[in-house]
Amino acid sequence: MFVRLTGCNLRCSWCDSEYTFTRGEHFDVETVAQKAHAFGVHCVEVTGGEPLVQSAAVPLMERLLELGHEVLLETSGSRDISVVPEPVHIILDLKAPDSGEAKSNLWSNIAHLRPHHEVKFVVASRADYEWARDIIAEHDIAARCTVLLSPAWGLIAIDKLVDWMLEDAVPARLSLQIHKVIWGKDAVGV
Repeated sequence: MFVRLTGCNLRCSWCDSEYTFTRGEHFDVETVAQKAHAFGVHCVEVTGGEPLVQSAAVPLMERLLELGHEVLLETSGSRDISVVPEPVHIILDLKAPDSGEAKSNLWSNIAHLRPHHEVKFVVASRADYEWARDIIAEHDIAARCTVLLSPAWGLIAIDKLVDWMLEDAVPARLSLQIHKVIWGKDAVGV
């Protein structure tokens, strides 16, 4: 299940969750943890916006771990991940140039990657793909953790991205926004 936190320090050109910039309700950490726990789902992903802009994000992840959950964190890569509890499965979303936020990548985060983490690149064009391919090689990211390439919804054909990945033998997996395939691109709360 997702715990989606409000707020984001970035404004990616292809953002599909702009509603997280300002909408939401205030809850304390224990209330959020208990609401998530009540669903009876083992895996809980903390996401946003950018969850690490919330000072309570780390205490929330710690509490979810205490309750026995597998905890995932999807973060933009613009905030320091060294503060995240070790057992948390980090999905670090490095921003490619077409996002308009590539300057916001905190490159020191790469040193904090562990084998149970993932690095995701949302790709909106051939130029984004080539940038991601080169960053993966330059930083040897695939030797550190799993690498994902995800097509920006509606901006790049999935089959084109797959062709490029195969042609270059990029050490990455294709990642699709499966919720959009199932419920459509405008679904919220799924």
